[in-house]
Amino acid sequence: MDQIQYYDANQIEGRSMTIVLDNGKLETISKNSSKGAGIRALCRGSWGYTSIDGETDLKVGIGNASELAASMNRSTPKEKVILGAVPKRKVGSMPKIKINPNDINIEDKVELLREIEKYAKAEGIKSTRVSYSEAVLTTRFMNSEGDEREYNTVRSGFAISAVAADGSNYQAGRESRFNISGYEIFEKEDPYELAKQAAETAKSLLAAKTPKGGALPVILDPELAGVFTHEAVGHASEADLVLQNDSVLLGKLGKQIASPQITVIDDPTLHEYGYYPFDAEGVPSEKTILIKDGILNSYMHSRETAGAFEGVSGNSRAQSYAMPVVRMSNTYIDKGDAAFEEMLEDIKDGIYLIGSRGGQVNTGEGVFQFNAKKGYMIKNGEITDLVRDVSLSGQTLDILNQIKMVGKDLKLHAGHCGKAGQTVPVTDGAPHISISKATVGGA
Repeated sequence: MDQIQYYDANQIEGRSMTIVLDNGKLETISKNSSKGAGIRALCRGSWGYTSIDGETDLKVGIGNASELAASMNRSTPKEKVILGAVPKRKVGSMPKIKINPNDINIEDKVELLREIEKYAKAEGIKSTRVSYSEAVLTTRFMNSEGDEREYNTVRSGFAISAVAADGSNYQAGRESRFNISGYEIFEKEDPYELAKQAAETAKSLLAAKTPKGGALPVILDPELAGVFTHEAVGHASEADLVLQNDSVLLGKLGKQIASPQITVIDDPTLHEYGYYPFDAEGVPSEKTILIKDGILNSYMHSRETAGAFEGVSGNSRAQSYAMPVVRMSNTYIDKGDAAFEEMLEDIKDGIYLIGSRGGQVNTGEGVFQFNAKKGYMIKNGEITDLVRDVSLSGQTLDILNQIKMVGKDLKLHAGHCGKAGQTVPVTDGAPHISISKATVGGA
C-alpha cells in the first residue's frame, strides 16, 4: 500500500430534542440520538474519508480510509499536502452547565412554551410559532500523532415568531436565543418579553412604508452588522476558500482592506454558541484576529491550509462526524468608542437598519445583499418613520472602507452557519456601525 502519512478520527455520541408549538398546538416533539465516527487518512495529496454509524471499530475504519486515500493517490495523484504543526496551546476552560435539560421533564418544557406563546398571541396577531431545542454531545478525537482528546457540550435555545395581518398584508416578527448552556437559558433571557417584542414588531410593520432605494448614509444595528461580519468578511477569511481562489481577500494579507476603525475577531474560546475547546483536528482553540485596525491580519485555517499558507490552525469544524472544513466560531467586529447618538448626529439624513432576514453573499466576487427586519429613516439626526422591505447591498471591500464610526455597544447573536452541506452552531456580532454611503434597496 502507498505510504499513509497521517490519519485521524472523530467519534461523536449525542442526543437532541426539538419541541414545536404552532398556534398553541403541539406540532412536534422529536428526539434523536446518534453515535458514530468520521475517519480520515492522508496519502500524499489525497484524503480518504469514511464514516461509521453506531459502534466504531477504529482499526477497521482507519484501514478503509487508508485504502481509499491510497487508491485516490494512485488514480489521480496530487501535490503532496504538508500539514501545519499543531500549535502548543492549553485547552481552555469548559462552560459550566447549571440546569441539565435531562432533569426537566417534557411536560414542563411544553408547558413553558405554552406560557411563552400566550405573550406572543397579542391582539392583532394571526399566527404564532414557538420552538425549543437542546443537544448534548460527547466528542472524542484521536490521530496518528498520538493526540487524544475528549469534551462534552450542552447547547439549548428557543425561537418565537408572530405574524400579523391586515387584509393581504402579512408581516412577521421573530426573536431567538441560543447558547452553550443548559435549561438555565430561560433564566438568562426573558422569553416572555421577547415574545411580546416579536408580536410588537409584526404589528408595527403593518403600517410601515417601503423606502425609496438608493445610495445613502446607513447605521447598522449590532445584529445586522454581525451578519455582515459573518457572511461577507468571515467566509471570505476561510483559508480553504482562499486556496480555491473563491475569496475577494486572496493576496491581501498585510494590506489595508478596511477602515482603520475596524478590528474583526473569530474566537472559539468564548463561552458562546460557537464555542469549542479544540477543533475537529484536535487543535486547541484560540482567538484569531482576522482584521486588525483595518489591515488583513490572518485567515482562518485547518492544518492543511496552515501548511499551505504558513499559518496557524485551529479553525477546522464538522457537523457531527462529517468531513472537517474550515469554519467560523464566534465572529465579531470589536467595539469602538462612538455613541449611537453621535452616529445619528454625524449622519444627519440616512437610514437605520435593524436585524436580519437572511441574504446572500458571493465571497469570490466580494458582493453581498442582506434583508433587514425593519428600519427607520433618519432626518436631521433624529429617528423618524418606520420602514419595511428594506435591504443592504454592495461590495464587501467598499463597505469595509466606508465604515465611519464604530460603537461601544458590542452585542452577540447566536445562529447556525451552512457550508459544504453541513450546519454548525455559530455566534456573530458587532456594535452599531455607521457607513458613509451604501446601497439600500426599497421601492
